[in-house]
Amino acid sequence: MRPKRVGLGQRLLWRLEVLGYDLASALVRLAPVEAASNFGAALFGTLGPLIPLNRLVERNIELAFPEKDLAERKRIAHASWEHLGRMAAEFTMLDRLTPASGRIEVVGGERLRHIAENNISAVLISGHFSNFEIMAAAIVDSGLRCQITYRAANNPYFDERIVRARRSYGVTLFSPKGVDGSRELLQAMNRGESVALLNDQKFGGGIAAPFFGHIARTAAGPTRMALRGDGRLVPMSVQRVKGARFRVVVHEPIVLERTGDRQADLAAGVAQVNAFVEARVRERPEEWWWVHKRWPNEAYPKG
Repeated sequence: MRPKRVGLGQRLLWRLEVLGYDLASALVRLAPVEAASNFGAALFGTLGPLIPLNRLVERNIELAFPEKDLAERKRIAHASWEHLGRMAAEFTMLDRLTPASGRIEVVGGERLRHIAENNISAVLISGHFSNFEIMAAAIVDSGLRCQITYRAANNPYFDERIVRARRSYGVTLFSPKGVDGSRELLQAMNRGESVALLNDQKFGGGIAAPFFGHIARTAAGPTRMALRGDGRLVPMSVQRVKGARFRVVVHEPIVLERTGDRQADLAAGVAQVNAFVEARVRERPEEWWWVHKRWPNEAYPKG
């Protein structure tokens, strides 16, 4: 497919956007890590609840926690904006947020090292927990050869900044999401490499599985890849300990059913993935990515 031609006006707008990002990034990097993270929390914590997107955040929290009263749901929403602000500020200094910096504790890291040392092809899955960029830093530090998937930004100049930021802490193997990316991931697994994916967002063509008591469409790709051969599905999570300090947890592998009924095994695996994500969100609801429509459109009021 030939790439879509982009007009001069759009390219100019993209360049202005990335210029603004470059200026903001340069200013943030002048500050110590903790100060920058605190500033992001204060800024987003103040502005987030005032913008229209906050209605979506609050509706998502209501769908997930109908048993919580309004005051508690609003507290979670406000805290989630603060976490989002911290992540935005921290993204400009990912090279300072590595296990070597002392800011990342890895629990269960021996599981990653075992995979690396034994050339096991694994599918590492996680969700948008806390500063989810930290997960890739832990994977790189373990020595595991792993393809990190990502969704390219619409603005190609900003996308270059994203890739550059991730390369700054050692990520060298990237696979874009989509058909081409899926092909690359399968080829990587055939070479004995592992792959890492975030598996907690709405996927229109995905498998319908329970999530917080509602049906949610979830991408089956990670489970499908893990079902190939003797592949394993290894969940990971990121927790914010305090300020700009984190804990990455490498959990025990999800044991997938292999009954011979491919579709049933896929559905069971996706349900296990949703259950894993839900359990982590229930533990730390303030740290999840509430700013997207996770459930079907009918769950959201019009207007």
